[in-house]
Amino acid sequence: MKLTPLKAFLLWLVAVAAGVAWIFQARFTADMSFFLPSDPSPEQRVLVDQMKEGAVSRLLMIGIGGGTEAERANASVALRKAMTGSGLFVSVQNGEPGGLEAEREFLLRFRYHLSPALTPERFSPEGLREAVGRTIDVATSPVGFLFKPYLLQDPTGEMIAILTQLHPGTEPDTRGGVWASRDGQRALLLAQTLAPGSDTDGQERAIKAVRAQFAALQAEPSLAPLSLTMSGPGQFAVQAREAIRSEIERISLVSSIGIGLLLLWIYRSPRMMALGLLPVVAGTVAAIVSVDLVFGMVHGITVGFGAALVGEAVDYAIYFFVQSGRVGLQSWRNTFWPTIRLGVLTSIAGFGVMLLAGFPGLAQLGVYALSGIAVAALVTRFILPVVAGDRHEIPPPGVLGNTTLGWLGQAWRLRWPAWIVTAVALFYLVQHHESLWSTNLSTLSTVSEAEADADARLRADIGAPDARYLVLVTAPDQEAALVEAETAGRRLDRLVEQGLIGGYDNPARFLPSAQVQRERLAALPPRQALQRDLAQALQDAPLSAGRLTPFLDAVDAARRGPLMTRADLHGTAMALAVDSLMSSNDGQWHVVLPLRPAAVGVTDIPVDQVRQALEGTGAVFIDLKAEFETLYAGYLQQAVYLALGGVLAITIMLAFAMRSWTRLWRMMLTLAMTVTIVMATLHALGTELNLLHLIGLLLIVAVGSNYTLFFDQIDADGGLAVDVWSSMSVAVVTTVIGFGALAVSHVPVLKAMGVTVAPGVVIALVLSAAFIVPRREAAA
Repeated sequence: MKLTPLKAFLLWLVAVAAGVAWIFQARFTADMSFFLPSDPSPEQRVLVDQMKEGAVSRLLMIGIGGGTEAERANASVALRKAMTGSGLFVSVQNGEPGGLEAEREFLLRFRYHLSPALTPERFSPEGLREAVGRTIDVATSPVGFLFKPYLLQDPTGEMIAILTQLHPGTEPDTRGGVWASRDGQRALLLAQTLAPGSDTDGQERAIKAVRAQFAALQAEPSLAPLSLTMSGPGQFAVQAREAIRSEIERISLVSSIGIGLLLLWIYRSPRMMALGLLPVVAGTVAAIVSVDLVFGMVHGITVGFGAALVGEAVDYAIYFFVQSGRVGLQSWRNTFWPTIRLGVLTSIAGFGVMLLAGFPGLAQLGVYALSGIAVAALVTRFILPVVAGDRHEIPPPGVLGNTTLGWLGQAWRLRWPAWIVTAVALFYLVQHHESLWSTNLSTLSTVSEAEADADARLRADIGAPDARYLVLVTAPDQEAALVEAETAGRRLDRLVEQGLIGGYDNPARFLPSAQVQRERLAALPPRQALQRDLAQALQDAPLSAGRLTPFLDAVDAARRGPLMTRADLHGTAMALAVDSLMSSNDGQWHVVLPLRPAAVGVTDIPVDQVRQALEGTGAVFIDLKAEFETLYAGYLQQAVYLALGGVLAITIMLAFAMRSWTRLWRMMLTLAMTVTIVMATLHALGTELNLLHLIGLLLIVAVGSNYTLFFDQIDADGGLAVDVWSSMSVAVVTTVIGFGALAVSHVPVLKAMGVTVAPGVVIALVLSAAFIVPRREAAA
């Protein structure tokens, strides 16, 4: 069936509409999944889960500044109450004595299972006398109202021991009855979101709720001068997504306006400019749909990369309009389409190797590039000619086209300067080969230095755990995992006592192993023995033993009752703490113990001492930053090999098509020289090369090969028509506009591709003209 223009356009429209409908239900993300392994080992999977779902990923640290101490304290109390009632947080603490009120009944019920102070000596007459006396002292203190109602049930103060153990480690200073920074200028709150760290939408809802609640507080005149500061993994994730989203919108707008104005100037026809967008729109939609189908989500960085690829997709329509307008449609199909097709195939070969990467970010970029370029080319070949028809004459290039073509004929004069520049660049790269590539993940982060400093200050003031340092325990079952976590915890307790670390989290505090529970419950004496010893211990004491029947009943019930299980934690904040620190996969149980640096304003932990303390326990100390940088270095090395594989695939394809070693040598030489010059220039200007620069270099080879093919065709034809040169030069400019918009981005990963590709394609064009265009062009 022969396609009519209307049928061809409707076919395009239906396909694009279906793709757009799919995109509306696709999941877009901007979290760390772009940089995490797609097929992690069991240990790596634990770390990835901790980054996405762990307790540390849920922390939100809040500071209230300005005003007076009383005003900050009042705002802290009111904000905690509002956050607690929002249903978006598992817990919100600010140092108020009633912060754990919701959990108190649970802790009271299982106090003998959970109390770390429970030993047989504690229930001897001497131990009872000391424990009861200490509890009475607490009950008569300013915070005694918390424990006084439970004095007759818990005279030995097991609740106090539990709350002391469950305390988040380093105690923040208290001003006005709430936590405050060390300088006293900020009230502090520490919250744990209900949404996991990987749920950026959930994190955003929680953060927006806090801002709205604080804004409502500021409606009170006395609280208006106060300011709000927030930090934490969720805050950074929301900021990163917003930064990437706004940058993509800006990049898309700038590149679209720039390319649109250029095409309008070239075509002098809104109709032709609109037709030229058919391959671009189809390629973009197909690329996003393909990524979502393969990966189940689309990362913002991938979309940003696609926004820059618009320039290359536009090239195909430019080639078609300009070249077919001069020689006719059939001649274009016979003469120019094979060259364009070969360029498309070389791009596909170059990016196809990225699909082999174990790095999801690379694979996403590969799928996007392959599907987008392929669909754009197919639309150019089969849809655009039918829809456009024969009415697509392009205005003559004019003075600018003829002038630049004249310059092109003199490009051969740049050969020796190009050799010299390349030699210098190569020498520079050899001299600095050990420092060329950065494995520091911070170079890819959207977090500014000021934001990182603010996070460090809040973390130090509150004593919150850092996502960087972890102890990992692995065991064949849950009970063994808890036992090993308790063993590791006892070693870590010594480091806390020595002041080497500020504290740590351990799920065994909330769910002790059955072994430890049995030991604690075995310390409870029979009712008659306890009654006798209690009477002896409380002679002449302010609390009469005869009033402690509830205590005797509770001890007897605990001795006879079952052990506490994970099911008993259901509905409490401790359930989330246990689940976020314990996981099971591949038949193994894993426990993660996040560590806190010592509360002296430092951010590091003495690695050697921690590893030495854990020797023989089976627990492994992990510096998460170092671990992921090692992982990233491995991916960078893999990406280098894949990029070389892509270049090899392009070389083989060109060799098969050229069937001439001389022609192939000239083409690959120009690409190699381009990559060498770009790498050396970027590094010499102080840019640390990373994974995205490498992708940019591969893209230079893929795009630059198109220029070498056209110039090689010129050599074979014996001349270059001015309108064909115009199509090539416009194609270069559109690519530069697309990636130039990335070059001024504030998102490091997008900027890396932009600063690499934008100048790279220009250099590739110039060197291709210098080494491939014959000298007879000058005479022409």
